[in-house]
Amino acid sequence: MRSPCIDICQYDEDTGWCLGCGMRKKDKKAWKKDRDRRPEISAALPGRLAALIAAGHRVGENAKRKKKD
Repeated sequence: MRSPCIDICQYDEDTGWCLGCGMRKKDKKAWKKDRDRRPEISAALPGRLAALIAAGHRVGENAKRKKKD
């Protein structure tokens, strides 16, 4: 299974979720060390990214762009 990380690595202060992929720092460590957890981590990401979007964040590749105020 390919890593969902897209090398954005900017984290939401409230949730700890990466704005690029939705993983937490501990998820990224687990991804590398514990292959059995990969499906669980991967399944959580779409919901996390949707919640970040609902909170007004740019996610995925759009997280690289500066938000216009």
